[in-house]
Amino acid sequence: MTPTVLLAPDKFKGTLTAAQVVDALRRGIAQTTPQLRVLSCPIADGGDGTVDAAHAAGFTIRSTTVTGPTGAPRRARWALQEDVAVLELAETVGLDALPGGELAPHLASTRGLGELMRAAIDSGARTLLVGLGGSASTDAGAGLLQGLGAQLHAPDGTDLRPGLSGLGALASADLGPALAVLDGVTVIAANDVTNPLLGPEGAAAVYGPQKGLASAEITPADEVLAVAARILDPAGAHRDRPGAGAAGGTGFGLFLLGAAQRSGADAVFELVGVDALLTQADVVVTGEGKLDAQTLQGKGPAEVARRARERGLPVAAVAGVITLDAQELGRAGIDTAWDLTSRAGSTRRALEEGETLLVEIGRDLGPWLLEAAGEDTATGG
Repeated sequence: MTPTVLLAPDKFKGTLTAAQVVDALRRGIAQTTPQLRVLSCPIADGGDGTVDAAHAAGFTIRSTTVTGPTGAPRRARWALQEDVAVLELAETVGLDALPGGELAPHLASTRGLGELMRAAIDSGARTLLVGLGGSASTDAGAGLLQGLGAQLHAPDGTDLRPGLSGLGALASADLGPALAVLDGVTVIAANDVTNPLLGPEGAAAVYGPQKGLASAEITPADEVLAVAARILDPAGAHRDRPGAGAAGGTGFGLFLLGAAQRSGADAVFELVGVDALLTQADVVVTGEGKLDAQTLQGKGPAEVARRARERGLPVAAVAGVITLDAQELGRAGIDTAWDLTSRAGSTRRALEEGETLLVEIGRDLGPWLLEAAGEDTATGG
């Protein structure tokens, strides 16, 4: 029986997509162990790269012009297969979507995500998987609600202005039009964040600083979110739910619309068929740009390794840089790991020549994979 390897890495953020990682490893493996059957499954965990993972699984890429994080029009990608759409918040209000890369903690709005959801529904989607990673905003999903048609007003009856600064003027809300748009539509918030909307573990306190909020601005921002939550969620049903604080409170906004939260890795893995491919594999390769302590907190590669270990499959990992020691990797179900930085001799070369280095690693990895799959590397069987 032909030994089979499953390549299931996440992206190398900022340098290579997961599909590019798969392609480079495949080319290297073919040079030294062409007898290996290679299955490809680029993965994501609900953050940026989720649309690419869906595309690799057969979804069709679409694009729509939406309102960008600070108001300028922006072209955003999403993916569709039959009546299932995959969307990324990062495409509309991600840190990488900010004009000039300049943080805008008070102005960034999620409106474009609501517009993107509406475009997907207009195209026939009845299930929306929304990845919530990488947000630049802290608007409790108010912009998202407006993008779907909700009426959010300031005290003088005018439409609420965007972002955290606009949210402070919220006086009234009618979510009815947005709920009507979503009638008959299932919305899944895909992320692994368990933070509530408010308080020391909430959206402003935990994630505000990475979006540009100064330490002195955290408490005022939390107070703005609290006032908005009382208006948007007068019964208090959603603000304390785990995940309400995801993406600057976008999780809260989606909960108001009836969304269910799922682990980002679980949702994407189901979408791309990871479990079915694992049943065909004898050995697995996963990885991402940086294998570190965060990887072990339910990120994609750790989840691949966990599921592979449950099936008794050996696992190799490939990364740009690895900060985990052998024991930590072993506890995560990873038998061996290869990194670009050690091979390159410098971080700069690892970033600039990542694809070439991955081909080299694939060449060296091939014999290990063959042996791990139970094959004789000298005879190939």
